[in-house]
Amino acid sequence: QQRPLLTDDIDITPPGSVEIGIGVDFFQKAKFPLSGINGDLTRVGDLRVKAGFAPNVEFQVEGSLQNFVAINSRGPAAIPLSFTGNSTNDTDDFTLSAKIKLLNESKNLPGFGFKAGFQLPNTDEKRGVGTNQINVFGKFLVQKKFGDVVGGTPRFKAYGNLGIMIMTAPLEPFTQNDVLLYGLAGIYRVNSNINLASEVNGRISTRASAAALGTESIGQFRFGAQIKASGLRFDTAAAFGLTHASPRSGIVFGVTYQSPSIFPTAK
Repeated sequence: QQRPLLTDDIDITPPGSVEIGIGVDFFQKAKFPLSGINGDLTRVGDLRVKAGFAPNVEFQVEGSLQNFVAINSRGPAAIPLSFTGNSTNDTDDFTLSAKIKLLNESKNLPGFGFKAGFQLPNTDEKRGVGTNQINVFGKFLVQKKFGDVVGGTPRFKAYGNLGIMIMTAPLEPFTQNDVLLYGLAGIYRVNSNINLASEVNGRISTRASAAALGTESIGQFRFGAQIKASGLRFDTAAAFGLTHASPRSGIVFGVTYQSPSIFPTAK
């Protein structure tokens, strides 16, 4: 992933280096079907940490340090809740994963990769924000670069993801929902310091009937920019929901730093 996008590219963090991205996201009319609340969601400390362990392998940690919801309305809750008033907050369900580059792209063929991981049950479902479930996923990655070279890199990078996430159904024992993961993104290099970035990203429930609460189809369209300055990469994007269960709209801001090589790795 490259902030402000969610779709994974196949590029690997240099071996021995660590890339740390952190940001703040604000989404209007976010929906939490399990708890029945609707409101404006602010994600503070949206953290993405990537470490390169080999030329074709990196490990990732992703999640928000704290999610705050200003509640606009409340419907029936499917679970007991432990907060009062018109707001609630909780930590995020963090995701641990590994990304492997399987094939470098060539002049005529795209590059391929694979990413697999799991989402930890860090949240307290009684706070109304998370589901406190373990979810496992795997997805294939494809990428191709096009155009003239700008700052040592082709001007346009197109990439996509397709995979499956096995989501535990919070209210249905011994039940899961296998959702289809998708993403299609592009980054256009305006010059050596400014990139434009856009994507469509989300998940689709594969159940013939209604999706289990907490596993609904969600999706976003994002359009934004990356700006390199002072050894950092700043980013911002506007986001628009694509499904009924998605936040209506939002805006994200962040900054990313990549360290030099700081630890030994496999050759």
